[in-house]
Amino acid sequence: MKKTSKIILFVLVVVALLCGVYRLANKAPSASLESNAQMAEIIESSGCMACHTANPELPFYAGLPVAGKLVKEDIRLGYRSFDMAPMFEALQKGEKVSEVDLAKVEKVIADGTMPLAKYYLVHWGSSVSDTEKQMALAWVKSQRTAFYPNPLADAQWTNEAIRPVQDSVAVDMRKVILGNLLFHDVRLSADNTVSCSSCHGLNTGGVDNKAFSEGVGGQLGGVNAPTVYNALYNFVQFWDGRAATLADQAAGPPLNPVEMACKSFDEICEKLNADAAFKKAFEEVYPDGINQNNITNAIQEFERTLLTPNSRFDKYLKGDQTAMNAEEVAGYDLFKKYNCATCHVGENMGGQSYELMGIKHDYFADRGTELTIEDNGRFKETKDERDRHRFKVPGLRNVALTAPYFHDATQATLEDAVIAMAKYEVGVDLTQQEVKQIVSFLQTLTGEYQGKLLTNANDLQK
Repeated sequence: MKKTSKIILFVLVVVALLCGVYRLANKAPSASLESNAQMAEIIESSGCMACHTANPELPFYAGLPVAGKLVKEDIRLGYRSFDMAPMFEALQKGEKVSEVDLAKVEKVIADGTMPLAKYYLVHWGSSVSDTEKQMALAWVKSQRTAFYPNPLADAQWTNEAIRPVQDSVAVDMRKVILGNLLFHDVRLSADNTVSCSSCHGLNTGGVDNKAFSEGVGGQLGGVNAPTVYNALYNFVQFWDGRAATLADQAAGPPLNPVEMACKSFDEICEKLNADAAFKKAFEEVYPDGINQNNITNAIQEFERTLLTPNSRFDKYLKGDQTAMNAEEVAGYDLFKKYNCATCHVGENMGGQSYELMGIKHDYFADRGTELTIEDNGRFKETKDERDRHRFKVPGLRNVALTAPYFHDATQATLEDAVIAMAKYEVGVDLTQQEVKQIVSFLQTLTGEYQGKLLTNANDLQK
């Protein structure tokens, strides 16, 4: 045996022995501890923060020739896919943990896929005992019960990461009526040709089914328009998250030179104030009259009503086992198996986190077209390099009606989108049968608006 090989073997044996000693000393947290404290101990003792944080404390063996290479690559990939620092901070403070983080932790613990087996020898304490697994899964369930209750679901689904869409939420109907009028009012654009509904048609799945929407003068935007349906559930608005609320989002397009192209809201207010009947109706709801805050507040209140409950999937979650057929149920099982339900969570099945486009493969290199400013995603706002190519996860409700897909509209069909997401986000090449089953499941997500099942007017015209 060569000298180098002997050294490497010796290092591995020593590390293995040290790991064994560590695991003997590293017992599961006491059952008497509160669940948050138990989970904090598990995260620390299992080495999670050694890979899933921006500035980890490297162990001494990170400098060794074999172990060090594995450690550094482990850290790069771990942090790339999941930054656990916000979750750990919330955990220590007893605050609400993101439901995406809960779903990610639950999935890898339940599957036993984290920590990775190949890293056991170089990450001391990285294995998780059966007792710790049960504690971690119980903690996830307790967090969901406390912060993400699911009263609409049948008992067997009450702790799913996905919840049925509500039938309605509390709103001020006077504002809703005004918001509806404003949503469809072309006077919000400079040349009186474009309204909110021009790009977010309520009869076309809340989008316009175009790769890029047309603004004043036929100008094209640079990103695919997200659906307005169920946008209430999103934690931020726009692909890059630059709007914190629906009202903030409503304030953007009117002043965007490519979309509605108004110089200011004063220009819009002047036109609306010239309409005596509208002005009178507006002031009955907003005594201080027509201004930017009131316009966007009214639109926000209207958009809060754009919920689409009672999809066949929702009916299934509520206990109707006949609402989905065997192929669709199989598709849902695959949706969970391949980690889709770790990011596409909550009522809207998405919209709760920013995720990297191309975790497993370089999506933009494979796309083969020039990068645009929109491809930067969240980086546009934060200038943090980790946010480059990260986007707010789109909600999947009514997804069968909202083609084309992705921020760059490169995927023409649901089949295309499913294949691409599996490849670039999960690192899996799906079989034709799996694609068919997942697409069948996604087609069950079409819900009802105002008591009628959504359909796509464009499809009806074909």
